[in-house]
Amino acid sequence: MTAVAAPSVASLVQSVDWLAIAPPTIAAVVALVVLVADLFLGERRKALLGWVSVAGLAAAALALLPLLDGDRSTFCLKTLKGEQPACSYTADHFTLVIQFLVLAGALLTALLSITGIKDAKNTPRELPEGEFWFLLLSSAAGAALLPASRDLATLVVALEVASLPAFALVGIKRDDRRSSEAALKFFLSSVTATAVTLLGVSFVYATTGTLHLTRIATALTHVDGQFHTLAQAGVALTLVGFAFKTAAAPFHFWVPDTYVGAPLPVAAYLSVIGKAVGFSGIILVTVVAFPSYADVWGPALAALAALSMTVGNVAALRQQATRAYSAVRLLAWSSVGQAGYLLVPIAAAAYSKDADKAIGSTVAYALMYAAVNLGAFAVAALVARTKPLNRISDYRGLYRSRPLAALVLGFFLLCLAGLPPGIIGLFAKVTVFSAAVDAGLGWLAVVMAVNVVIALYYYLQWTATLFRSAEGEQAVQRIPAPLTAAIGLTAVIGVVLSGAPQMVLRFASTGLF
Repeated sequence: MTAVAAPSVASLVQSVDWLAIAPPTIAAVVALVVLVADLFLGERRKALLGWVSVAGLAAAALALLPLLDGDRSTFCLKTLKGEQPACSYTADHFTLVIQFLVLAGALLTALLSITGIKDAKNTPRELPEGEFWFLLLSSAAGAALLPASRDLATLVVALEVASLPAFALVGIKRDDRRSSEAALKFFLSSVTATAVTLLGVSFVYATTGTLHLTRIATALTHVDGQFHTLAQAGVALTLVGFAFKTAAAPFHFWVPDTYVGAPLPVAAYLSVIGKAVGFSGIILVTVVAFPSYADVWGPALAALAALSMTVGNVAALRQQATRAYSAVRLLAWSSVGQAGYLLVPIAAAAYSKDADKAIGSTVAYALMYAAVNLGAFAVAALVARTKPLNRISDYRGLYRSRPLAALVLGFFLLCLAGLPPGIIGLFAKVTVFSAAVDAGLGWLAVVMAVNVVIALYYYLQWTATLFRSAEGEQAVQRIPAPLTAAIGLTAVIGVVLSGAPQMVLRFASTGLF
């Protein structure tokens, strides 16, 4: 009998590159600092916690700069000579782009939240500051970890670290039944999706014997015939949790009530950072781990894309302008429709010879969507300061009372619609459309074209409302500096990108993997 040598201790030791893991680590450390500081600060000084959080997110984003020199990997297992090392954390170009989106989006959310928390002070719906900032930073840390994850265990853990604080953020309004109901619905839906995903992960592990994405890709190319169906089921089920985070239909039913019940900055956070988490997870498990099973996830994602576009846009079209919270509901349903557009290039990657280019289209669209959608929510937060029911009809005459805010919101809505002068929105939609055509998905391109036309109606209707004469006098308040900064930053980004839209695609698609 031949003795099997036990693995040496050295082969089990994982290397740690502290510079590579700096962005999510800084966000997590600042979250702990805020949590502890909250215990010792008086009520008058707790406003400092918001600015500490903003500074922490800015520092985490700046920590991306030293990583631009080249790919870095850490938490790697030593392998046999000639084999590629299996790493759990990789800071490649794809990781850095998504981490920039997440941290910049969280930073803008923090600016919106400073004003929101201040406005809610001394009201029945006052927000606990220390807990709010701790939860926001913790969720941002998990969201920044996910795109760097290169094994299924780390992916699931990062997904839950990003999600669990988000449940609490949705329900953080005190004595608000709508907020509590939204948090419970969000929680139960997410837990169900996570359970299905874990079942899929267990199937994949059973058929491949590994959790590292690159090794799974290799192992799935020669799965034993009797385990082929199990592997297919594992691939399909693993996508469910990430599809839920993207708010793709039919996993979207939690979105409208959750956005309405959550504080407005939290709704903005979920609409952008939540999507970034979901799409980065889908991209990693499909393109990196399951390329040999493109015949399974390709058609599934194409169907999800078509369904999400149609359900989201038709539901947004039916929103009544005078209904309470109709503006937030329209943005919520719009986000479901936008999820469909984002899924199109990922589905196209299953049929394309150049998957890197197709994924670059999704990342470019996500960057555009993040900037303009956060800007739209920022203007919605401004209107909500005087009209808390946030109906679409409340925006009537906004140009007369706040001309700059009206022009900026109109620009954001035109970007989402894909109309000039929102050139970046038009460019992003054309890029996604061409990805579908190049991959031979003509039917999906037709569905997208129809939905773009449907979306034009409600985006233009809201835009027109901004310039109609208002009924009665419009209350005008001084805009707080953090809210002004959030609106200004998103507007500048949108205008600059509309002037040079190709810059986004070049930044998003250059050597993603």
